[in-house]
Amino acid sequence: MPTPSRSQLLQILLLILAGAAAIDGKDEQQPITYPGCPDKCGDISIPFPFGLMPGCFREGFEVTCDHSFDPPRAFLADGDRNRITVTERDESPISDGSYLSNSDSNISYWPVELMDVSVDRSVARVYGPITSACSTNSTNYKLEAQAMTLGSLTGGPLAVSEALNVVVGVGWKVGVTDGSSYTSSSLACRSELPGGHLESARNGSCAGRGCCEAALRQESSTSYGPVTEVAPELSLESNNSLWETSPCSYAMVVEKSGYNFSTPDLYGDKALPGRFPRGVPVVLDFAIVGDAACPQKGKRPPPNYACVSNNSYCVNATVGQSGYALSYVCKCSEHYEGNPYIANGCQDIDECKFPDLYYCSSNGICKNRQGGYDCPCKPGMKGDGKLGHCAEKFPLVAKVIVGTTSCIFVIVVMSFIFLLRKEKKKTREFYEKNGGPTLEKAKIIKLFKKEELMPILKDSNFIGKGNFGEVFKGNLGNEVVAVKKTINGNLLENEQFANEVIIQSQVIHRNIVRLIGCCLEVDTPLLVYEFLSNGSLHDILHSKGKKPLNLDIRLSIAAQSADGLAYMHSKTNTKILHGDVKPANILLDDKFVPKISDFGISRLIARDRQHTAKVIGDMSYMDPVYLQSGLLTEKSDVYSFGVVLLELISRKKAIDSDNNSIVNDFLEAHRRGERATELFDSQIAVAEDLELLQNLAGMAIECLNLDVDQRPAMTDIAHRLLIMKESRNS
Repeated sequence: MPTPSRSQLLQILLLILAGAAAIDGKDEQQPITYPGCPDKCGDISIPFPFGLMPGCFREGFEVTCDHSFDPPRAFLADGDRNRITVTERDESPISDGSYLSNSDSNISYWPVELMDVSVDRSVARVYGPITSACSTNSTNYKLEAQAMTLGSLTGGPLAVSEALNVVVGVGWKVGVTDGSSYTSSSLACRSELPGGHLESARNGSCAGRGCCEAALRQESSTSYGPVTEVAPELSLESNNSLWETSPCSYAMVVEKSGYNFSTPDLYGDKALPGRFPRGVPVVLDFAIVGDAACPQKGKRPPPNYACVSNNSYCVNATVGQSGYALSYVCKCSEHYEGNPYIANGCQDIDECKFPDLYYCSSNGICKNRQGGYDCPCKPGMKGDGKLGHCAEKFPLVAKVIVGTTSCIFVIVVMSFIFLLRKEKKKTREFYEKNGGPTLEKAKIIKLFKKEELMPILKDSNFIGKGNFGEVFKGNLGNEVVAVKKTINGNLLENEQFANEVIIQSQVIHRNIVRLIGCCLEVDTPLLVYEFLSNGSLHDILHSKGKKPLNLDIRLSIAAQSADGLAYMHSKTNTKILHGDVKPANILLDDKFVPKISDFGISRLIARDRQHTAKVIGDMSYMDPVYLQSGLLTEKSDVYSFGVVLLELISRKKAIDSDNNSIVNDFLEAHRRGERATELFDSQIAVAEDLELLQNLAGMAIECLNLDVDQRPAMTDIAHRLLIMKESRNS
C-alpha cells in the first residue's frame, strides 16, 4: 500500500479538526416528549408528562387538541373530572342576609382550556371561570356561579396553586366569600365605594375601592387532597341604587398579577367578561401522585418512576389542600435544563451563552463543559476568570510563548514522522479489527482496497444521509454503485461484524438491495451496494415536480416491498429484522421495482442482543411498543410497514411540518366507523378504486394495532397484497 504524503496527512488532520469543531458547535433542539409523539397543539407546547396521544402521557395528564379552532386549542381531557360548571339562576335578597332563588338553576359544563405548561416550575396555566351577579332591577339579581373542578375524590395530579393565585372581587359594593357562609367574618375580601361614588376607584388598585384582593385559602374551599373545586361566591348588598349603570359584581380566582383592575369594569355587564372571553389565567400545580414518593439515596426507584432522565432529581411535593403524602416532581440538576420526565431530557447548559447568569471575566475565556463551565485566563495571564482574578504575568509570558511554540513545533514534526511510519500498520490493524481475516476465508464477498473507494467519497458524489451513515454515488469499473459510509463507532467489531456481512451477502431477493462488497482498511467499514436509478419512494411521493404514481404502480410497490420484508423475517437462515422501515429506505429501479435498503443495519449496530437503550430508526414510523420496551421484533417492522401503506395511498408524510399525523387521521376515521375517502390521494381516489383503497387502509390499521399479537405477520400481508395485485390485473 503506498505511503501517504506529508501534505495528504496535513489535509486529513485539518479535516478532523474542522469536523470536531462542527460537532462541538452543533445546537440541537431539545426534545420535550416521547419520540413520535406530537409536542404542540396550535401555538401551545405539550411537554411530557402531558400528551395528546395514547402512550404519550402519564395517567391524569391527557390533553385533547380541538382542531375546529384556528389555531387549534388545547383542553384538559376527561371532562367528567376536569371541567367548569356554570350554574345560572335568579335570586332576591331576604331579611336574614341570604338569598332566595326565584327560578330553577340552569347548569352547563365546559372543558378546562390549557394556556401553557412549565415542566421546570411544575405548573400549568389554564383559563379559569368568573362568577358574576348582575342586577336585573333594584332588588333582583341574575347569578352565574362558575366553578372549576380538577381530578376526582380518589386522586389526580392537578390542583389550583394556593401560592400563585389570589381571590379577587370587583364591584361597587361586594364581598367575596370562600363559599362556606355569608357572614362578614367569613369574607375573603370586601369592596366598597362610599356613597356610590365610582370616581373614587383607581385603575390598577385592588385595595377595596371597586376591587378587592385576598390570598387563596384552599383549606376553606371545596378541596380534597389533589381534587380542587374553586368557586368564589359573592355577598351582595341590597338597595343597589346603581343597578342600571353598574349592574354587575364579579368574583374570581386568578393568577397573581393576572388581573389588572380597570375602572370601566364597574360599568355595564360586558366590560370585564369582554376582556377575558375565555376566562382569567389560573395557575395549576402538578405532581406525580400515587403510592410512592422520592426514593431514598441509594434505594431502587419505585415502579413507574417518573424521573427517568439522566442528570435529574426528585423533590417530594404536595398538591391541593392537604396534598398526597406520596407525590413528587422531577427537576433537572444544576447546570442542566430540559424535561426530566423523558429519557435524556435534561441537557447540559452552555453557560457561556448566558454571561449575565454565569460570570466570566473579560480577561478570561469561557469554556463550556459537561455539568458546568471553566473560565481560564487569556494567554499571558494567570488567575481564575470565574472569580475575576486574571493578572498579567510578564515577562515570563514571553518565555512561555517561545517555549510552547518550540515544543509544539517539535511535537508536530515528530508526530508527522510517527504517522508516516504507522500509517501502513494502522491500515492493517483496521482490516483485522473489522473482521478481514474472517471475510477472506468466506470468499463470498468482494473486499475493496481503500484507494478504490476513497475517490468516491467526495462532496460532489454525496446523494443522501440516513440514520446510520452517508451515501455516495460512484463508478467501480462499468458498474454504478452506492457506497455507504457508516457512522463512526456504531458498528459491531471483529468477527461479529464480519459474520453479519456474510449473512447480508447471502440474502438474494429481487426486492432487496444487493450488497456487493465492503472496504475494511478504514476505521469505520465502507459498504458497497447496487445503485437504484429512481431514488427512494419518499422522494417519488413527496418531492415537488415528481409525476404522481398511478394506483397500479403503488399497489405493486406495496406488494413487492412486503414480499422482501417477509423474506427477511421467515425465509432466511437467520431471521433479519429491518428496524427502520420507511419510504426513504425503499429504493426504486428504472422500472419502479422496489428494493428494501438498509435492511440489515439494525443487526450491525453494537447492542445487547435484541434490546437497545438507544432507539434506532425514524421516529415517525417507529412502533410505540418498541419505543417503550426497547425490544425489536418482526412485528415492529409490521407496524412501520402499516405507516408506509398509509403514506402510499394518501401521499402525505407520516408527520407533516405542522405535526399532523396520518396515523392519527386514519385511526380516528376507523374509530368513528367512517370511510377514509377524504384522506386518500386525490390523484388515485376515483370511484371505481375506492373499495381497494379502503381495503388497503384497513390492512394498514391492522398493522398499527397496539396489541402486538393482533398484528398480522409480514408473510400474511405480502400474500394478501399479491392477491389484490393479481385480482386487479386479471
